[in-house]
Amino acid sequence: MTVEIRRGLYAITDSRLIPGELLTDAVGQAIQGGARVIQYRDKTLNDKERRQQAETLASLCREHDVPLIINDNVALAKAVNATGVHIGRHDTDIAATRSQLGPAAIIGVSCYNRIELAVQAAAAGADYVAFGRFFPSSTKPDAVQAQAALLQAARQAIDLPIVAIGGITAENGGELVRAGADLLAVIHGVFGQPDVRAAARRYAALFEQGDGV
Repeated sequence: MTVEIRRGLYAITDSRLIPGELLTDAVGQAIQGGARVIQYRDKTLNDKERRQQAETLASLCREHDVPLIINDNVALAKAVNATGVHIGRHDTDIAATRSQLGPAAIIGVSCYNRIELAVQAAAAGADYVAFGRFFPSSTKPDAVQAQAALLQAARQAIDLPIVAIGGITAENGGELVRAGADLLAVIHGVFGQPDVRAAARRYAALFEQGDGV
């Protein structure tokens, strides 16, 4: 069965916010709250620990028909049979990624604040593009600044799901949805909150007007 990307919350894990023994439960809560995509992102663990966590999340996400995207690690995505991978400017290119993961994999690409990168990614076979940061971000405080108008321009330039990321809250996210974002990528606003399910639900509520991309 092919797992599709649907409009809504794109929840990104962070091991600095979630102790390892709580990760599966936290991701489960995010899904219950309405997360449409889960990205496994870790910058602190060793390879063995990362593999164990990713395998567990892959199983959980398959159970709920929610895509599991691995951040910046094509080999790990392949090893755990994740739905796909998210790559940035300095990571493996799209063609090489596709050759490793196969035609059904979901490949997302960071395009920062540049429409031309999104157009190039679409032409190269990306499945979605991500722009940001849109607001001050504690995860990437030095990331380039993007404006909501960029989403409107991207909607005209490409026919792919568009992800917005960077400092997005349930209060400011509606502006980005109205501007054309199909998904809101969130780390701290979901997994840094005491009630993950309720936090996810607040973001999901911003998309209640529609369900597909």
